[in-house]
Amino acid sequence: MKEQTPIRKAVALHYDEQKDKAPRVIATGKGHVADNIIKEAKKAGVPIQEDRTLVELMRHLTVDDQIPEALYETVAEIFSFIYKLDESVKNKK
Repeated sequence: MKEQTPIRKAVALHYDEQKDKAPRVIATGKGHVADNIIKEAKKAGVPIQEDRTLVELMRHLTVDDQIPEALYETVAEIFSFIYKLDESVKNKK
């Protein structure tokens, strides 16, 4: 019996510390929409974190929703990693 490939899902977040209390969803989708979100993020140089569990926890959110407080710590760790990565790249230039 052939295993089915899971449908790809994506959630894109943005955080503006000047106006947002927490990161908010700027795009979400599955299948081809998820592929396009990922493609556009890569094209724009946006770091991508693959985490199926986190995406599942966010699947009920819609565009402009802020992430729930229960996910603050997890998302903060990801954002921290991304900021450090950005700084590392800037310092190498």
